[in-house]
Amino acid sequence: MATLADSFLADLDELSDNEAEIPEDNDVDAADMEEDVDGDLADLENLNYDDLDSVSKLQKTQRYIAIIQKVEEALKMGSDVSTQGVDLEDDPEYQLIVDCNALSVDIENEIVIIHNFIREKYRLKFPELESLVHHPIDYARVVKKIGNEMDLTLVDLEGLLPSAIIMVVSVTASTTTGKPLPEEVLSKTVEACDRALVLDSAKKKVLDFVESRMGYIAPNLSSIVGSAVAAKLMGTAGGLASLAKMPACNVQLLGAKKKNLAGFSTATSQFRVGYLEQTEIFQTTPPSLRMRACRLLAAKSTLAARVDSIRGDPSGNTGRAFKDEIHKKIEKWQEPPPAKQPKPLPVPDSEPKKKRGGRRLRKMKERYAITDMRKLANRMQFGVPEESSLGDGLGEGYGMLGQAGSGKLRVSVGQSKLAAKVAKRFKEKNYGSSGATSGLTSSLAFTPVQGIELTNPQAHAHQLGSGTQSTYFSETGTFSKIKRT
Repeated sequence: MATLADSFLADLDELSDNEAEIPEDNDVDAADMEEDVDGDLADLENLNYDDLDSVSKLQKTQRYIAIIQKVEEALKMGSDVSTQGVDLEDDPEYQLIVDCNALSVDIENEIVIIHNFIREKYRLKFPELESLVHHPIDYARVVKKIGNEMDLTLVDLEGLLPSAIIMVVSVTASTTTGKPLPEEVLSKTVEACDRALVLDSAKKKVLDFVESRMGYIAPNLSSIVGSAVAAKLMGTAGGLASLAKMPACNVQLLGAKKKNLAGFSTATSQFRVGYLEQTEIFQTTPPSLRMRACRLLAAKSTLAARVDSIRGDPSGNTGRAFKDEIHKKIEKWQEPPPAKQPKPLPVPDSEPKKKRGGRRLRKMKERYAITDMRKLANRMQFGVPEESSLGDGLGEGYGMLGQAGSGKLRVSVGQSKLAAKVAKRFKEKNYGSSGATSGLTSSLAFTPVQGIELTNPQAHAHQLGSGTQSTYFSETGTFSKIKRT
C-alpha cells in the first residue's frame, strides 16, 4: 500500500512529464480567463462601449445557436415516450434539458447586460424612466415604443405597463430634463431593445421545451406547482440539481420582481413571492393565508425537487401526496376555532352534611354570636342618615344606634356567659397591692378584665388575722383549751 509521500512523488513525476504541454495549456487558460473576465466586467465596461456587438456576444456563439436549433426541433417533434426506460444520466434529452437550464441562466445575464447598455444610452433622453420601470424587458419595450418622442400623450403604452405606472410615467415625462437623442445613439438603443426582446423570446422557447419534458424530468415537482412553474423554477435555479440544493426560503423568492407601487397601497401586493404565486394552490388560497401557503409550497417543492434529483419516485406519487397534505393544511387553517363548551355545574351532594353538635358547638356559637348593638349598627333606617365616628359620613357608621326609630330606649351591652366566666377566673387571682402598710401602698389595681380597680389593702390583714397564722404567730394568741369529756 502506497504511503502519502509516495503518492506525492508520483504526482511530481507526472507534472515533470507534462512540462512540455504547460505553455500551450497556459495560453489556452489565459485566453479563457480573459474571456471570463470580459464577460464578468461587461456590466461595468459597457458604459464606454459604442458597439453593441462588443457588449452582447451570446447570440453569436455556437453553443447558443446549437441549443436553440435542438430545442426548436424537439418542440416540433413533440415528447418522445420511448426514452423513458433509459437511465436519466444517459438520456440525450435530459442532457439537452440540462444545457437549456444553463443557457437560460446565461440568457438572463445577457439581458441584464443589454439592459445596462440601454439605460446608459437612454438616460440622456429620459433619466427618470429607469427608476419607474425596473424590469429589463418592460424597460426595453417602453424605450422602443417611446423612441425620441418628447410628448408621451402621443405614445400608447397600453398593454406594456399597468395603468398606474403609465400615468406616473406620463406625468414624469412632462417635467423631465432630458433631451432628444441623436439618430446614431437612438438606432443603437433600438437595436439593443430588439436584441433583448429576441433573447427573451429564446428564453421562452427554452422554458416551453423544459416545461414539456417536466413530467419526465421532475414528476413530483410538477405535481405540486405545475409544469410551467416547475420549468421556470428549474430555469432560474440553473437545473434540477441546483434547485434541490437550494433552501426553501430562496425557492420562494425565485422569479420575484422589484415592484414599483408609485405611491399606491401595499395592502394587496406580494413582495416576497416569485413564480410560486402563479400556482393554482396560491391563487385559490384566501389572501390572508397566501404568504403562509407560499412558505408551505416552497418547503414541499424543495422536498419534491430533492426526490426528483435522485429519481426516487418517477411515478410522481410523492408529489401528489405532498399536494394533498398542502390542501389539508390550508383547509385546516380556514376552519373556525372550536366553540367553547359550557362547563356543567357540579353534581349536588344528596347526602346531608355531617354537622357537629353538643355543648362545645353551643359554646362556640355563643362565643361568636352577634350582639344587639352590632345588629343595630348593621341596620339602616330608610331616609334617615346614619351617624358616623368622624362625622359627615366619614369613618365607621353607627347605623340605627342612637336613633329615635330604633324601638328601644336604651341598648345595653350584654355580657356573655363566657366573658363572665373569664372575669370570675381573673378576679380569683390577686391583682391588688401587697398587705404591707407602707407609704407606697396604693388602693388601685390593674386587672385584665375591668382595667383599673379600686381595692381595699386592709382586706388581706383581716384574712391574715384569722386562721392558722393568727393561732400560731399572733402576739396575743394563747393555747386553746380542749375540753375532755
